[in-house]
Amino acid sequence: MKVLCNESNPCPSGGVGISNPGYWGMNIEKGKKYKVVFYAKADGAINLNVSFVGTEKGEKLASNNIRSYKHNVTNWTRMEVIIEAKATNHNASLQITTSKSGFVWLDQVSAMPLDTYKGHGFRKDLFQMVADLKPKFFRFPGGCYVEGDYLRNAFRWKDTVGPWEERPGHYGDVWNYWSDDGFGFFEGLQLAEDLGALPVWVFNNGISHHDEVNTSAIAPFVHEALDGIEFARGSPESRWGSLRASMGHPKPFDLRIVAIGNEDCDKFNYKGNYLKFYDAIRRVYPDIQIISNCDGSENPLDHPADLYDFHIYTNAEDMFSKSTKFDNVSRYGPKAFVSEYAVWQDDAGNGTLLAAVAEAAFLIGLEKNSDIVSMVSYAPLFVNANDRKWTPDAIAFDSYRHYETPSYWVQCLFIPSSGATLLNSTLLSSSNKSLAASAIEYTNPANKKNYLRIKVVNFGDHTENLRIFVNGLDSKVQQSGSTKIVLTAPNVREENSFSEPKKIVPQHTSLEAASEDMNVILSPYSVTSFDLLIK
Repeated sequence: MKVLCNESNPCPSGGVGISNPGYWGMNIEKGKKYKVVFYAKADGAINLNVSFVGTEKGEKLASNNIRSYKHNVTNWTRMEVIIEAKATNHNASLQITTSKSGFVWLDQVSAMPLDTYKGHGFRKDLFQMVADLKPKFFRFPGGCYVEGDYLRNAFRWKDTVGPWEERPGHYGDVWNYWSDDGFGFFEGLQLAEDLGALPVWVFNNGISHHDEVNTSAIAPFVHEALDGIEFARGSPESRWGSLRASMGHPKPFDLRIVAIGNEDCDKFNYKGNYLKFYDAIRRVYPDIQIISNCDGSENPLDHPADLYDFHIYTNAEDMFSKSTKFDNVSRYGPKAFVSEYAVWQDDAGNGTLLAAVAEAAFLIGLEKNSDIVSMVSYAPLFVNANDRKWTPDAIAFDSYRHYETPSYWVQCLFIPSSGATLLNSTLLSSSNKSLAASAIEYTNPANKKNYLRIKVVNFGDHTENLRIFVNGLDSKVQQSGSTKIVLTAPNVREENSFSEPKKIVPQHTSLEAASEDMNVILSPYSVTSFDLLIK
């Protein structure tokens, strides 16, 4: 910025400078501290005021000065200041101003709260909700984002590591926004570790939506993938492991699973490229599980893999019918990784009950086929309500609020399924095809007690009477201590929102007089979980 202030042309009382509202307004809260970092150079000494301002004219929420005092700052110099807010505003802007005449150049300006999830820069309320799902894995950095519409805009991990201010950033042309790559390969690995989840790294295989690298020229991409694994797992003395160590993580990350590409099976060069990656990774890292975009179960010798990607975005009726998708598939060859699923478009809205109930039936089908379906994840996870490029999503947020969609709450009902014992169960219903059910036995980590969880989906518009009959268990169902969880609403098109964030949430009640033979009522368009305490 150029500042021309003198006796004949004085600066305004607040000085002159720059202002930035961040992403649709910054949430500044009274009593909280924020770190502002930027790089600056000038034609002399620097005397800047760094502040957060509200939406009302002259409303200053927080302020601090940063000076170079007597010495000139003619080269790029890192500046840092901590600011404590004296008031709250959910739509604030960052301002950097000066009243000193001269030239000042600013670059790489960042404002972050000091209090973040696990201290690693992620918004605390949002990622606590992710942690509450108790995820077993974290797939990143995404799907189409990895490919790019064109290869020039693909996610390339080497451009996303090292000091943040030295990362070139890239244009995410699939979703039409610029990424500074502050969330890069290292941050994805760190987040997985913070969540207690295994990282599942998806990397580009030389293919975008519109252009491809021939298999004969794919070697540089293969080396890049191997270097990426070394960055994650290599010793601090290795070339790329030493870079990870310099970023504050000398201990290797627990990277065990990688995915070669995203939704590329039908691309001309995919199968040829894939084999180059597979052979190289298997040779150097034989323990790493490799995910293909193609289901190679019919010809596992021609297309070897540990897992294959399965994605499904469809309407509610079709999603419900897909509860039997894996009932009759081959039990040999690679297992399925359902890495993206959701009811989509009209039935989904911004997250309807109808979508969630259909997805619950689909998940029940996956649970019952867990011998061949290894992992599953809903997608996408987050959406900023100011820029809905894809709907629905599990969690919606703005600068300071959030709410969970019914689909998020469905996932919560399946948390105990990981590591549980799947029980043989039969749903006898000759007249009604709107039900789906499963049964598992698990131990509640909170009270160390054992439960039989029976989940039932009613995808019909009428109340259903269901008889639950339990036999063949070594343990007995206890008459007290059992609970019922129901997710439903009067209207299948209802959604949660910022104004009504808990409109559709699971309702917990005690299940009185539980037994091994009982009749229960299922509400229309509902997901019901019966947790029966067993001795």
